[in-house]
Amino acid sequence: MEHDKKWAVKPFFGTIVTMPTTSDAPAQKLTAKGLATRERIITAAAELIYEHGAQNTNNEQIREAAGVSGSQLARHFPTKESLVRAVLAWRADGILARHQIPELGELDSFAALRRWADSYIASREALRGGCIFGSLAAEVVKAEPSHRGAVAEGFERWQELFRHGLSRMRERGELRPEADPVALTHLLTAAFQGGMLLDQAAGESTPLRDALYGALAYIESFAAER
Repeated sequence: MEHDKKWAVKPFFGTIVTMPTTSDAPAQKLTAKGLATRERIITAAAELIYEHGAQNTNNEQIREAAGVSGSQLARHFPTKESLVRAVLAWRADGILARHQIPELGELDSFAALRRWADSYIASREALRGGCIFGSLAAEVVKAEPSHRGAVAEGFERWQELFRHGLSRMRERGELRPEADPVALTHLLTAAFQGGMLLDQAAGESTPLRDALYGALAYIESFAAER
């Protein structure tokens, strides 16, 4: 269609690039080199955004950190929004991978949930900048509501791990029938997000420990009698 051939000018991290006026440019199959370049851009952007925030990150910083040209950056991510969505998805992938390490199992037992909590309490992640996904999500949803869907999808993928594990515990009779996996999942993720933020503010891990242990104690109150 003629409309698809027209180009518009849109801002990208403080500069101007051209991009198709259609909602999404046609997907192109990337070579191994192209995929590596794309991954390098996302990784560099994720770290810069984590350090400085999305609003304070510009394409010059990203080009330098990723070692790419302006045309390469624009080719893979023609708008700021497309790169932020990619960073959100990449951060969500990281969160899922962090929750699926072999040591934690399927998060479908009281012991596994306790190991998950302890693994974060013992780490220094919260003290640096809070939850890497939650911090970005809070910023971009407020600044650009169009990212709400990407944020919701990331949280949904993450929470599904807890819902699945808690549902299995109830099916096996380890949790009483009245235990609601959805409500308990919300409790766990809210305790995690709030605890991470409070840790960041306090500079120590007591708030996260208290929040997670409190949430786990409530979940354990639904344990079936043996």
